[in-house]
Amino acid sequence: MSAIFALANQKGGVAKTTTTGILAAGLHKQGFSVLTIDCDPQGNLSMSMAADNQSGATMYEVMKGTVTAREAIQHTAACDIIPANTILAGIEQELHSVGKEMTLREKLRDEESGVANDYDYILIDCPPSLGLLTVNALTAADYLLIPTMAETFAASGITQLYDTYRSVKKYTNPALRIDGVLLTRTERTRVTKTIQELTGKIAEYMGADVYRTTIRSNVIIKEAQAAQENVFDYVEGKSQTKGERVTESSRNFVGDCLAFVREFVEKEREQ
Repeated sequence: MSAIFALANQKGGVAKTTTTGILAAGLHKQGFSVLTIDCDPQGNLSMSMAADNQSGATMYEVMKGTVTAREAIQHTAACDIIPANTILAGIEQELHSVGKEMTLREKLRDEESGVANDYDYILIDCPPSLGLLTVNALTAADYLLIPTMAETFAASGITQLYDTYRSVKKYTNPALRIDGVLLTRTERTRVTKTIQELTGKIAEYMGADVYRTTIRSNVIIKEAQAAQENVFDYVEGKSQTKGERVTESSRNFVGDCLAFVREFVEKEREQ
């Protein structure tokens, strides 16, 4: 059975999609089989992985039940993915049946057409909201991973997500656990002790750990996403290209990403 992680935070711009892509590519490079699920109608994860989210089957069709999860999977250089596009935004108005919060869980774990037994890890990239799509992701997941920026408002906003987590745990997924909180887009000169302490206190309140690794900001990730490559392959290719130069700050960023993936794997083995 796959270990299923939902990466969620209702605040946008906290590198949630970036973290999903980094983690998926890093796990894949370690030899794990990985499926990512784009549950965000913006489709940024799909685009960054060069998935076809226009002419092929997407999460919308999976949620509607017109295709199975297995039929919607696309293979990319980074990992497998079920893509999404803006049509997915309408699913919240189209699902009316009792138990609609269980839709994704049932699609993934179906004995005949589900994919929960096909991968080591399934990573679900949630939209920046606490609506039905996020609730579906949390109901389908074993763990919740919370990326957040090292800013006061971003850190304090986690408490709203925690309320949703508690509701899902009570009504639709009693086995759901919080994997941890990951500080992203940090600046080594600006990550104040006050914010780190605030994040730690919030995590303690939720009964969660804060990852020791923090991921700093760097333009190299935007370059990689624009090139539709995972950051590890992009940096490696750039370093081997004549006339190109990888800066020390970019190498530090990749170091952060690798450290996070290692810590994630170690943490998951202990759970």
